[in-house]
Amino acid sequence: MLTAIEKRRSCRNYDNERIEEEEKINEIVNAGLYAANGRGQQNGIVIVIQDKKVRDELSNLNKSVGKFSIDPFYGAPVILLVASKKSPTAIYDGAAMIENMLIEATNQGLATCWIHRAKEELESKEGQELFSSLGIDLSDYEGIGHIALGYAKNDNYPPKIIKDNRVFYIK
Repeated sequence: MLTAIEKRRSCRNYDNERIEEEEKINEIVNAGLYAANGRGQQNGIVIVIQDKKVRDELSNLNKSVGKFSIDPFYGAPVILLVASKKSPTAIYDGAAMIENMLIEATNQGLATCWIHRAKEELESKEGQELFSSLGIDLSDYEGIGHIALGYAKNDNYPPKIIKDNRVFYIK
């Protein structure tokens, strides 16, 4: 497990020639569903977006929210959108889901990048209309984040350097 954690990096250049296997995607999503959550309520959900048209619509919405000129999903072919029922622990529950999925994706040999602005997307009229048109009612949910998912074009990342003085022991 620690090896996958140490190896995980944020990918910003995806190989669109390689298709992610459904089995891998399902295992990644499952890792998110097993994440710790407040009071065991399991309020978090994952929306797996593989349809290019929907993915591009969501990218454009995210781009407008963040005022970006480039694809905020960096060309990733699959987007995992995490939302959680509105509650005092929604952000924490969703963040735990995302982290589990990031690590499992690395374990599966896939690349990821955690992308923000899901909250603003789901609060927007366009976001509500997009998901409503897909038969998904997110009116009781808060957008937590996205995972851009795919195979990296280049996965030769240098080892991560951990800063000093970040752990304090009190015995």
